[in-house]
Amino acid sequence: RDRSMSERDGELGSGFSVEVARSWERELFDADVSIRRVALRLSIVLGAGGGAINPIIDLARVGLGGRMGDGGQMFSWVHVDDVARTLDHLYATSDIAGPVNVATPFPVTNEVLMHQVRSALGRDHGLATPAWLLRLGARVIRTEPELVLKSRWVEPQVLTDSGFDFRYPTLEGALADIASRTRPGLLPVALG
Repeated sequence: RDRSMSERDGELGSGFSVEVARSWERELFDADVSIRRVALRLSIVLGAGGGAINPIIDLARVGLGGRMGDGGQMFSWVHVDDVARTLDHLYATSDIAGPVNVATPFPVTNEVLMHQVRSALGRDHGLATPAWLLRLGARVIRTEPELVLKSRWVEPQVLTDSGFDFRYPTLEGALADIASRTRPGLLPVALG
């Protein structure tokens, strides 16, 4: 069942990204060192000038900005500025150790994500992409379809419990900031 997962009560599940994370964390926590260890569990990082938002924008630009799969999968994300601020916060908060989810407390469904990106581009509609087509396309470009189809509903409990304040807690605010930092014409904004 799909539900919110925190560092304390989450289930890691299975799949490509989970196996990569397990391997990294095993190496980190099995190391025989006497220092504080923090494992950053980064959600999808959004920011201007590249990264995860670009393929999403490109799809919406060419009319494929509808939901991916059934659209109900959760999309946990974080603004790149909040990632940098998280590092400062963790450095200054020496009692935090172990896994830390770096994600906004307000994830959205894939359908909401695609709608907000289309809105930012001034596009009313976007064709949905069925799961079978995403799986086929992922094989062609040699990537994992789970990166789009798997629900990622991450709760940043350690950060919120330690008083961290997200500068960009909502997707709408993050997209507005990204648009303000993007060359004119690349992402005309109609948010708000």
